[in-house]
Amino acid sequence: MSAPASPQQRTPVQNLGLVLGPLLSVGVLLWFDLDPNNPAVGRMAAVVVLMATWWVTEAIPLAATSLLPMVMLPTLGISAGRDVAGSYMNPIIFLFIGGFLIALAMERWNLHRRIALTIINAIGRKADWLILGFMLASAFLSMWISNTATAVMMLPIGLAIIGQLEREFGKEKTHPMALALLLSIAYSCSIGGVATPVGTPTNLALIKIFEDTFPAAPPITFGQWVLVGIPLATILIFTTWVVLTKFACKLDQSLIPDRSIVQKELKELGPLSFEERAVTVVWITTALLWVFRSDLNIGSFSIPGWRGLWDGFALMDDSTIAILMALVLFIIPAGAKTSRKALLEIDAFKNLPWAAILLFGGGFALANGFTGSGLTQNLATRFGELGAMPIFLTIILVCLAITLVTELVSNVATVQMFIPVLAAWAVAQNTNPLLFMVPATIMSSMAFLMPVGTPPNAVIFGSERIRIAEMIKVGIWVELLAFTITILLALWLVPTVFEIDPGIFPSWARP
Repeated sequence: MSAPASPQQRTPVQNLGLVLGPLLSVGVLLWFDLDPNNPAVGRMAAVVVLMATWWVTEAIPLAATSLLPMVMLPTLGISAGRDVAGSYMNPIIFLFIGGFLIALAMERWNLHRRIALTIINAIGRKADWLILGFMLASAFLSMWISNTATAVMMLPIGLAIIGQLEREFGKEKTHPMALALLLSIAYSCSIGGVATPVGTPTNLALIKIFEDTFPAAPPITFGQWVLVGIPLATILIFTTWVVLTKFACKLDQSLIPDRSIVQKELKELGPLSFEERAVTVVWITTALLWVFRSDLNIGSFSIPGWRGLWDGFALMDDSTIAILMALVLFIIPAGAKTSRKALLEIDAFKNLPWAAILLFGGGFALANGFTGSGLTQNLATRFGELGAMPIFLTIILVCLAITLVTELVSNVATVQMFIPVLAAWAVAQNTNPLLFMVPATIMSSMAFLMPVGTPPNAVIFGSERIRIAEMIKVGIWVELLAFTITILLALWLVPTVFEIDPGIFPSWARP
């Protein structure tokens, strides 16, 4: 792969997209009148075409493209400026901000590194078990902090162990082990992200788009999501481990890694500090508050949620909890052995991923435009003309389409473009939209073939120890595995957790 272009350079694809986007958008406005009785439908379609083209080609930064609704929706008479602006700052955005601040506290005090090294040290007694240790550590951390940050943190540890193995056994003999170890980090970061709503931005995007598209529907809670995400991630981690170590990368079992490297890293961290203990308490408390906020119904078994203990608690949501616990981190003082005054300070706000926040907001504005303009209903009508399809076949087609697109396009942009359309398709088929929207969101994180598929893939590929052909050859095994397991769980676990009767069309989804 060629070196990335400098900030002053533009690739031919970017130049093409910069010109093609406006041309296609104007073409839709002039020659494709989707609804003569409602001009806003065609205008919204033009906005979607422009944003989709610029997102796919990255003609301008993704976050900059996400600002287009702020200008275009009022200008084209689709939505008022104040309404569009509200999409860029909503409860899901605050959930993301609060969760990321907690993650920054973990990174500031090296808690994430201690967790990873402890898991690896406990499990990595043999070559294949070491890989499982890396996978469990990567997946667990990615449930709570950025999968990109997790990959960046785990890569040096992996490279240190690979270097030790190469010195002991030679590069050629070690290469299958190195390939499996590096890919296990990338794959586990993506898989772990689907386990919780805060694990990856795509999960939060789905929750917000679902609430905006179907305001009368019961919201997707943190507890509901983990009841789907954790079983899925657990199954995928262990089956991917088997695929990597037994089939795709056949390991030489005589390779016994030197655990002294990991133990040395742990020793250098020293004893558990006051700050690490405090962040751990805040982190665990936050997770428990999220999981047990609402009643958890698992078949006939139910766990009452704490929101019912007081009327004021009933008004709180997951974003309230995230901001509350983030504020606690700014209040708890740091120990005397550091120059820091508190667990988090003002510089934490400089490290928030504002580009991702704008990308979120732009996607939410786009989704609101879908519904408010009538484009969603127009698409639903057109899908209805195709006739009903078996739910099983539809889910397969949905997951296949998302799988192909997310290998080349940002998974957040993929979700924000496809989820409103899938909602319309479900309504057209008189099917509960969650049956399409949840598996589609999960599959948007399952990009294992190309370096550009996900940031963890790009981080690992940047080590220059993996060729694209190797990544594709191994990744296709894991891709097929994720595809199959996601579809099976979408047909069984999703209806159970979200209390969906496939034969009943919910009243909240009716136009």
